This record gives sequence, structure tokens and C-alpha cells, in this order.
Amino acid sequence: MTAKLLTAQARAAEGIVRVLEEAGIDMVFGIAGGNMGRLYDALYDHQGTVRTVLVRHEQLASVMAEVYGRLTGKPGVVIGQGIFMLANGLLGTLEAHFGSSPMLLLTDFSDVSPFSKHAPYQSGTGDYGSADTRKALQGVTKQTFVANEPIEAVQATQLAIKHALSGERGPVGVLYHSRVFTDAIDPAKRPFLYATKPYLPKRRGADAEDIAAAVKAILAAERPVIIAGNGVRIAGAYAGLEALAELTGAAVATTASGKGTFAETHPLALGVCGNFGQATANAIIGQSDLVLAIGTRLGPADTANENPQLIDPSRQTLLQIDVEPKNASWSFPCDVAMVGDAALALAQLAEAIKKEGPPNAQTRAARAKAIERARQTHRFFQDPGYTSDEAPVLPQRLFAEILKATAPDALFTCDAGENRLFMTHYFQTKAPGSLLMPGIGAMGYAVPAALAGKLIFPQRQVIAVTGDGGFSMAINGLMTARDERIPAVIVVLNNSALGWVKHGQGNRPIASTFADMDFAAIARAIGCRGLRVERAEEIAPALNEALGCGAPTVVDVVTSLRPSFRDVTSPLLAG
Repeated sequence: MTAKLLTAQARAAEGIVRVLEEAGIDMVFGIAGGNMGRLYDALYDHQGTVRTVLVRHEQLASVMAEVYGRLTGKPGVVIGQGIFMLANGLLGTLEAHFGSSPMLLLTDFSDVSPFSKHAPYQSGTGDYGSADTRKALQGVTKQTFVANEPIEAVQATQLAIKHALSGERGPVGVLYHSRVFTDAIDPAKRPFLYATKPYLPKRRGADAEDIAAAVKAILAAERPVIIAGNGVRIAGAYAGLEALAELTGAAVATTASGKGTFAETHPLALGVCGNFGQATANAIIGQSDLVLAIGTRLGPADTANENPQLIDPSRQTLLQIDVEPKNASWSFPCDVAMVGDAALALAQLAEAIKKEGPPNAQTRAARAKAIERARQTHRFFQDPGYTSDEAPVLPQRLFAEILKATAPDALFTCDAGENRLFMTHYFQTKAPGSLLMPGIGAMGYAVPAALAGKLIFPQRQVIAVTGDGGFSMAINGLMTARDERIPAVIVVLNNSALGWVKHGQGNRPIASTFADMDFAAIARAIGCRGLRVERAEEIAPALNEALGCGAPTVVDVVTSLRPSFRDVTSPLLAG
């Protein structure tokens, strides 16, 4: 039996908030505006269960909601007025769309009923004289629901949560007509509103026959390797991935968006593969006779533009785990595709391998030795820049100091641009679940991602690592950090340039260089702490102060422009 959602007359906004509560959503992000102010009015009475986080720009709210969804497995909620959600709130939406993060965009038409057909100010109904908010959201969401009546608003919110969590997760839009917030809902009238729990989909494992076929292939392989993608993070499958790797002795590489799903300090770790990854990873994958891809579509950036020296179905057995059937055998034909939740499928594989008899200790030891030899040959996370005293500071030295100063379970968020490529290649993660990257490569991601991460994990150190270009796009996040008392640390690689752009322009640089900016001083002016670092020996004291002060802090590091994206580009891209 399922209980009713409402037992007395209530406004639609009250019903919507109760749905969020019942789905376990304890935080929402956004800016009140238009009819969405009615929803905030209802949230006022639920502050003990749902925290409202006020931002200064919808872009930050959307990224924070995406990160909430990616880290908790519950839909992250961004709230704002329709026309401005279109103008400003789609960065996180696109991240959720490409990265399969569950997310809800709760917004309105601003249609001023009964004047909806008369082109009211800021209207998004799609009528003559209006913007078409629904059509715009449909292009970047799994589904977009429209609610024209109060009871529809509550049901649409429940269905949106269901769609956001079903199969391959993603963002879902809900558009509320202005009539939604006028009349009260009578719980005695049909259609009835029921509790939200039955709308929450169950996680499902893979088909038993596919598991059996995969186990047979894995046990027959001589040189198996695992490639882990962002889907491991979405499923929370860190422990299962590590268990399977250790059970079989298989080496583990990650895609760029999967970086942080497997500790790169683990003896079986290969680091990131593909365009800007580790030579160790690309070499071991290329020599393997079986590849198990988990939660990744094996896109061009992960496979050096599908270079057969890396992945070649004609000489390798390919296995794939993905929650979405359409993703199976997408970029490459797979011998076995296991469709299901990654955590459950990994548990199924491990259990079946144990029953069949896993590779013996001698086999696992031989595989571990082969990995260590490859690490030494290809200088796995060995670079002279890690100990360089060069000024301006080399990114490698900065990353080495960050890793020394931070706890094993620290959470890092990175931005887009050349600094992200350096993070991909030089930054050695110490634990699973320790790093988030922007899947679409959008600048301005690291700061709001770190703020959301710190809200979700208040006891963990959370550090954003961003370039000066990306930081400039999200600098208003410092105001949210101050207002909401979020003590995240933001490390800025400040080389006064769009590094990737500038280096790509060669001897014809244009519109890629900034004036020198003291971001530490700006942070202090906003009300946060700010520390300026110009020499390598200043990094450690600044980081220790930032991590220990309990306040939002910017560590502004003047970094060198000498390193280039070409230094971390795989030779396989030339093939």
C-alpha cells in the first residue's frame, strides 16, 4: 500500500517541496525569481530538512546541482526563473547531460496568466513574442515536463525524479505554468497524489548469461586490462572496481572523466589513458588481449582517436559494462556487453569469478611485475618538474606540493583548459572518489564544483584547482563561499593567459593574454582569505595556512607558461 502525499489542502509549491524531501534531496541551489519565488516561500517552512544555497549567478547553481547529483546519486536541484535559466544555467545542465549526473531544473514560463498569449515580459511559453523555454531545455535534457495545473506540478516533479534516475542518469527539466501557483490542491479530488518512494527506480544488475560469458573471457585472458570511466563514479562502484582488479590482477586505467575512480597510487594503477594520459596506460592497454570498459563510451579522447595501437577489436576481446543499452558497442563492437548498474555488475563478476576459480597468486604476481616494469620504463608519474625550484612555478611542482599538503581523502575539482591537461597527466590521485573533472571541458567549473563538494562532505578537505581564465568566470563563487560559510580552498594557476589557446597559436598569439591580476587581493576584498605565491618554497606554507584556517581561501600561484599541452600529448595522436 502507498500513502497519500497530501492529507489536507495545500499549494503546489508545498507539494513539490515534500516530493524533494521524500526523495532524500536535502539541498537545492539557485536564485529566487518570477514564479519560482513561490517555491522558495514553501522552502521557508522546510529549512530543517532542505538547505537552500543562494548563488550570485545561475551558472554556479547549475554546476553545484550537477556535482550534488554526481556525488550523492540523488538528483541535484537547480531553481531559477525560466528565461535566466536559459541564459545562465545551462553549464551544469550540459555537464549532467554529457556526464550522466541526475539533476532537476525547476523553472517557470513567466507567462503571467491569463496574458500568456500577449507576449508578457520575460515569457518563455513559445507563443508569438515569447522565447521557447521548453524547446530549448529539450535539447539538453533527458526529458522536459510541463505542468499547467497545481496537481500536475507535483506529479511532474515526481516523474522528473524518476526519469533523472532511470537507466543512464541525466538532467530533467520541469516547467511550471503560472497557474500552477494560484489554486490549492484538494487531496480528495482525482488524480490523487501518492508518496514519492514508488517513483524511485531500483538499481539492476546485468544479465546472468552475459556475466558468465564475461567471466569465461576474463579467465582465459593472459593480459587483461580495465578501463574505468565516469560511470564508476555515478554508480559509486569504487570498492567493486578495486576488488575485481585485485581478484584478477588486471591493470586499471581510467578515462580523463574517470580519473579519481581508482587510486593512481595503487600497484595496479596505470593512470589516465588516451590523448593526454600516461604512456604507461596507453602501452599496457595496447599490449592487452582483453579490455573491460566500465562506465565509459570509449570516446575519441579516451582512445587517441580510435588508434588501433590502443584499442583494436580485431586482436583484443572487448567487454563492456554500462547502465544504458544504447551505449553498449557504441564506439567499438564488444564481444560481451553487460547492461546494468556498474556497482552491481562488478559484484556479480567478482562473485562468479570466485566460484569459477580466480587467477592464482603466481599469475597475479606476474601481472603486477609487468605493470611495475611498464611504470619504470615509461616513468609513471616521474617528472623532473615535481622538484623544480623554477620561478615562475611549474605546474608539476605545484601539484607535488598540493599532494604533500592534503589528506588521502581530500576531494579535488579541476577546471578546463591547459591546467586540466596538466592535472590529467601530472596529478597523481591518492584515493578513489577524490577528483572531479568537467566532462564537457567548460571553464568556470572548478569553483562551484568545490563549493558543492564541501557542502556534501563538510569533514573532507576540498580543493579547487583552476586556471586564471576559469577562475575569472566563476569568481563570484567567492561571494557564495563567504555568505554560505563554505571553507573550500581554491588554487589558481595564474599565468596571465589562456594557456592552451596561446600555445596553440604559436608565433601568432591574439586575444589569449591577460593583464597580471592579483586574485589573492580580490579574494580579501570580497571577504575571503587570499594568499599570493610567487616562488616554489612559498607553496607549502600557503597551502597549510589555507587548509587550516577554516575559511574560504584563494591561493594565487604565479605559474610558468613554459610547459605546454604538447608536453602531455600522446604520440598516438600523430598516428
